[in-house]
Amino acid sequence: MLANTPSADRTILINGLTLIALGLSIFLLDTWSNLFVKTFVGLFWGSYILVLNGPALVRATRVIKRANAKQHSINQHLSNREGRTPGY
Repeated sequence: MLANTPSADRTILINGLTLIALGLSIFLLDTWSNLFVKTFVGLFWGSYILVLNGPALVRATRVIKRANAKQHSINQHLSNREGRTPGY
């Protein structure tokens, strides 16, 4: 079994907790619609999504960074072969 692949039980648990939290936040926003509650619910969902998707975001950022570095070195190599200065 792969370490990065979540099991079916864990996925069901995460989805269940997400639905419960979403229901509670809709209830809170419907009942007490002041700035404090809106801010709290927004921060909660922002941090929740960041915690769940944070590792994937870090991996995606690293892949993009590597691809950009590779493209930069290819462009620099081609410009050196043509006798031009990099940046033109």
